[in-house]
Amino acid sequence: MSIWVAGLVAVFLWWFSTGAILVVIRLADQRGGRARMLALVGSLPLLALGIWGFFETRMDTSVLAAYGAFLSALAIWGWAEISFLTGAITGPNGEACPPDVDETERFWLAWGTVAYHEVLLTILFGAVMIFGAGAENTVAILTFSVLYFARISAKLNLYMGVRKINAEFLPGVLGHLPSHFRIARLNWFFPVSVTVLSWTSAVWFHKVLYAATPGEAVGHALLFAITMLALLEHWLMVLPWPDAELWRWMLPGADRPGQTPLTQKTTRPEGPDGF
Repeated sequence: MSIWVAGLVAVFLWWFSTGAILVVIRLADQRGGRARMLALVGSLPLLALGIWGFFETRMDTSVLAAYGAFLSALAIWGWAEISFLTGAITGPNGEACPPDVDETERFWLAWGTVAYHEVLLTILFGAVMIFGAGAENTVAILTFSVLYFARISAKLNLYMGVRKINAEFLPGVLGHLPSHFRIARLNWFFPVSVTVLSWTSAVWFHKVLYAATPGEAVGHALLFAITMLALLEHWLMVLPWPDAELWRWMLPGADRPGQTPLTQKTTRPEGPDGF
């Protein structure tokens, strides 16, 4: 029963934390630059709690510590997300992508929109690996690893081309980003992404079944759930499911249901990376 509870907890935390961040960003975006900076500064305790929880749970293999480590990784990741969505840490390129650039230039322009944030995530990932070395409780390390690599995969798929992108949740300060995305039926990297995520999910599930302790079982159940959610997020890029409705209703000044989240006016049309 505890592993099913762990899975439900992971799903709820994914939904709630995503919604909470979107609400904060939407409110800050409506109030301007000062509010965005206040949102970033106000989220620093979240980062501090995540770091504290990470160190407190490293050598504890209990069920409670598994939940604590998972929450700690989400807290650190959540702060990093807020730093990006407030526009505080993004990249040197804040302009829309011109329509007539070649693929090489397009890649470097797209990289420029997120470069600083990618460096930040990589530094955080490296710090988690270094300070987590030798830990008996690896839930925080593995959770952050799943989030890190799944996010890289998602960004590459957005760049190469997917069928559906929920750009409606981007704040005004990041309004240039959709011009660097591509709408396409599919791209060659998508099957690789979903295969790796599916295989990773299967590994976690196997470890749940053969866990030696309750804490280990719960930890791997949390990892299984968060990896499956990453897999679901990838599939939602290509399937016509109204996933945006999970959060749109809770956002201040939300658009009406049924509104098209993305149009060809804000994204690049299908090109050589799509098929």
